[in-house]
Amino acid sequence: MPYLTIKGQQIFFAFRESRGASEYSLLLIHGAGGSHLDWPPELRNMARTNVYAMDLPGHGRSDPPGYSSISDYAEIVAAFIEAIDVVNIILIGHSMGGAIVQRIGLSPPSQVEGLVLVATGARLRVAPAILDGVVQEFERTADVISDVAWSENTPDRLKQLGKRRLLNCDPTSVYGDFVACNDFDLINDLHDMQLPTLVVCGTEDRMTPLKYSRFVNEQLPDARIETIEGAGHMVMLEQPNAVAAAIEVFAKELTGS
Repeated sequence: MPYLTIKGQQIFFAFRESRGASEYSLLLIHGAGGSHLDWPPELRNMARTNVYAMDLPGHGRSDPPGYSSISDYAEIVAAFIEAIDVVNIILIGHSMGGAIVQRIGLSPPSQVEGLVLVATGARLRVAPAILDGVVQEFERTADVISDVAWSENTPDRLKQLGKRRLLNCDPTSVYGDFVACNDFDLINDLHDMQLPTLVVCGTEDRMTPLKYSRFVNEQLPDARIETIEGAGHMVMLEQPNAVAAAIEVFAKELTGS
């Protein structure tokens, strides 16, 4: 399995190389307490596309520790982009990953051509009960998070899988993630993000409601929004085909392919 050493930490990433000519590469950034497995096969195996899905520090197979700052995570992702040495990157982030992508979007590496913001916002406040609960009662808090992260129609097996993956993450890393989210605020900076951007959100998202995505879409200079009917916060796992199709259309428009 591929690793890169970045700032002294071994960073794991899953990689799928396109079997045909590829006009662009996707770099997938997961959310709080997640890993590369939060991205469905429909995205990780997208045809005619090179796809990188990294585990942030302290998550999945990457070395600890995790961080407690979106800016620190953004530095790791930017260093990862430099290390893989590819061009025409579309940077895709879910939730906290979307915050990281926004931070990078303010001063993007030259290799990045476009951004996709999935179920995120320009500010990501976290309830004090969640912050305290991750430290004091991690499993119970994981139940609460799992309850609100999915739409009501999501199969229970998918919810349980999501909970198990969250519990596999070190509580210290999860706490740091939520602190990073709680401190994140780019509401007054969105107009400085010049790259073409696709905003994706489920209509039943209770963690980062649709109004968050609509605000981001309205404030960005070059953006459009794709709403996924009936999907919750884990929109890319609930309706992977719809999300993959939206990203594929955006990528083709961006690259003219």
